[in-house]
Amino acid sequence: MSEVPNDIYTEPEDVDVDTLANLGPLTGLAGVWEGLRGIDVNPKPEGPRRQAFLEHIDLQPIDPQANGPQLLYGLRYHTHIMKPDEVETYHDQVGYWLWEPATEALIHTLTIPRGQAALATGKAARTATSFEVVARRGSTENGICSGCFLEQAFTTTEFRLKVTINRDGSWSYFEDTILIVKGQTEPFHHTDANTLTKIGEPEPNPLART
Repeated sequence: MSEVPNDIYTEPEDVDVDTLANLGPLTGLAGVWEGLRGIDVNPKPEGPRRQAFLEHIDLQPIDPQANGPQLLYGLRYHTHIMKPDEVETYHDQVGYWLWEPATEALIHTLTIPRGQAALATGKAARTATSFEVVARRGSTENGICSGCFLEQAFTTTEFRLKVTINRDGSWSYFEDTILIVKGQTEPFHHTDANTLTKIGEPEPNPLART
């Protein structure tokens, strides 16, 4: 919402409750997905390390969300990542993908169980097949919040995530997290990339089932 109206309380009327029909650029993400060729580049004392990973992402539609006059449609997601041939969790992440049809605003929230959360924003038209969201340290609208250890040892200054919906129905992403690593003079680009293939369809959101 680019400008806040004088009436910040009245919610929109005649809202279409079918989230799957109103996700715009997020439509191609709804469902259950797996990626078998992920690559993570992370910082180590001896230099960057490339790590292969396997990924499972569940993205399910939520009921339309209103902030007074603002109306958002979205997906709740859970990402679970492991190294090949291991059962231990390598990365776990939960959050939401949200889209505001009136302004074409995108919001991506993420929380990880190592004491970090972020809210990244961008814009995408209803029919867009590629889009990007960004979060930056210190911002009150699309910011990054870290626990004490990560804030001091691996300071995150920017998070950038680009998604591409592929013609074959799969989708790919490239994620770039810029870190200031304690003891290093140059920023480190911690990157992740994968292509996801659908293994399950999304379920309708609760209101759409009634």
